[in-house]
Amino acid sequence: MWIPDRKTIFALALATLAAACSQENAPSEAINKAADKVVKTVDGSASDASGRGEYAPRDDCGDTPGAENFRRQLGAAVEARDADRLAALAAPDVKLDFGGGAGTAVLRSRLSRKEQDLWGELDDLLKLGCAVNAQGGITIPWYAAKPLEGVDPAADMLVTGEGVPVRRDADADSPEIAQVSWNFVRLVDGLQPEDDFQKVAFDGDKTGFIATDRLRSPLDYRLVASSRDGKWSFTSLVAGD
Repeated sequence: MWIPDRKTIFALALATLAAACSQENAPSEAINKAADKVVKTVDGSASDASGRGEYAPRDDCGDTPGAENFRRQLGAAVEARDADRLAALAAPDVKLDFGGGAGTAVLRSRLSRKEQDLWGELDDLLKLGCAVNAQGGITIPWYAAKPLEGVDPAADMLVTGEGVPVRRDADADSPEIAQVSWNFVRLVDGLQPEDDFQKVAFDGDKTGFIATDRLRSPLDYRLVASSRDGKWSFTSLVAGD
């Protein structure tokens, strides 16, 4: 969606991974190769990292015991749109919002809502890297586990891509005045969710327009997982604050 060639690579990697995981007694080498493709795409090692931006997807979870296997299973469940497999990876009391929504039954219900494309949200989420959090578990996206100094969660948006054009006016044919790569910009007039472009401030006091579908709030969905008695599961999948 953001960088076509990278999305294609990621989709092929997950498809290979799902196929490998679905085979009975699939060779571990095949599974590992598929997982490597996913990780390399996310952390940027499969492409030129020059100019990627401060908050470009990265993988800091590879050395955490059990985390890589959990992420393989999570990616395969999301790719297959398999609610049973996803629910099996969730903690029984998984937190789903800040209003008391929790549990795998609620998770299943939300996955089936046509007006809320939670599967699509998970697709986007899994492209954004992984970090070890302060509790020893993992957080996706990786930057959600880090202090975002100078970032106002209510006003700032992450530009999701490399060389994303900033345009003079709110029009795809408007002249490009700058580019932003994986960094935060500030909404000038607040978020206008029905508009195709948002007016943003960048590089200090410069302003311009960026396509809405290239912007992501730091309060958007994030997933937290940890190991309980040797079994990895995600304990939180929330958006908001």
